[in-house]
Amino acid sequence: MFEILKHRTYRHLFLAQVIALIGTGLITIALSLLAYDLAKDKAAQVLGIALAIKMIAYIMVAPVASAYAERLPRKKVLVTLDIIRAGTALFLPFVTEIWQIYLLIFILQSASAAFTPTFQAVIPDVLPDEKEYTNALSLSRLASDLENIISPMLAGLLLTVISYHNLFLGTVLGFIGSALFVITTQLPTAKPSKVTGVLARIKQGATIYFHTPRLKGLLALNLAIASASAMVIVNTVVLVQSTFKLTEHATTWAFGLFGLGSMLAAFTLPKVLDKFNDRLVMIGGTTVLVVGLFAGVFLTSYNWLLALWFMLGIGYSVSQTPTGRLIRKSASSENRTALFAAQFAFSHACWLITYPLVGWLSSHLGTINAFLPMAMLALIALVTAIVVWKKETDIPHTHSHDDLPADHEHFTNFGKGNNHRHAFIYDGLH
Repeated sequence: MFEILKHRTYRHLFLAQVIALIGTGLITIALSLLAYDLAKDKAAQVLGIALAIKMIAYIMVAPVASAYAERLPRKKVLVTLDIIRAGTALFLPFVTEIWQIYLLIFILQSASAAFTPTFQAVIPDVLPDEKEYTNALSLSRLASDLENIISPMLAGLLLTVISYHNLFLGTVLGFIGSALFVITTQLPTAKPSKVTGVLARIKQGATIYFHTPRLKGLLALNLAIASASAMVIVNTVVLVQSTFKLTEHATTWAFGLFGLGSMLAAFTLPKVLDKFNDRLVMIGGTTVLVVGLFAGVFLTSYNWLLALWFMLGIGYSVSQTPTGRLIRKSASSENRTALFAAQFAFSHACWLITYPLVGWLSSHLGTINAFLPMAMLALIALVTAIVVWKKETDIPHTHSHDDLPADHEHFTNFGKGNNHRHAFIYDGLH
């Protein structure tokens, strides 16, 4: 897995991602403390609204921003967005009103909504080999899981010598560091799309998404993944500290076991994906999530919670990590950014549904009883994915394109004549 870090361009992009992730983790903790300072007992409400604003920004801004961004040089776009994020974080320590938090979070997350799909679309062009790209996806998953563990520890150490306001400076440095690493790369130029106009590009991404069986299946899997992860994110502290009457330290261990399960799965996924296809692996991982949610109905102890969270962490990583492979094989370079933006928006729309749903069910039915309806929702989503994503759509079929020039990119990627074989793709050629 770590062999791909010898690739200079990818290594610098990966380091940019890691540094930005640590900065994002610090801002999450600092924002929680700032919200408590300003709102006291209403801090949870403030953070809930901030989270909703983040999701709305992701859903609304990502497709629009990506349609503009893909017409511009990738490096300049990524660096500019990092500078915007750093500048926005710089203002957060000086906030005195709650509405100012909401405004700055919207600006910050809007920049992230444009940055992430653009960044994701670069990696397949930097690493065209499928095995290398798979390793990159696993490393990315690993980096995200490590951030969930390292950032709280780093913040705790820093808070022993500085005030939480200075944590925002760590976020600023993270985004600046990310920009500096991007500057040092040589990024391949994306082939411009034949579809012009912002609205047309937004429509293009959604059209490809909903005409591709594997991506329709992915959308259903997104809902199942969001159902499980929302239970973990929303209810861990409630289960540990209210249901089982334990401490914040025990809460940290519970989150840590979820992250550990995800990390271990990320380590093994490249070898698993060498032997099994994406559909089987992702449906298998989602099945683990569904079984775990049903098992949560019988949750009776903290030790059982740790085991369950570890299991859900494995299922979460296995079901989510190969997503980039599906996008890569479903579009050519010219449509990839639009497709990553569509996936980014649709997946976060699922979280926008499940976060408040878990909160409402937990408050009205009880935290343990919330497992059953979320398990049912995840099961329905899983069955839907199996039905709409038929395995035969991923079997390569031989066909020809007599009207294309001999040096066309499509032939370069998939071969000519009788050697021209690939799985289902919906684009201007098919």
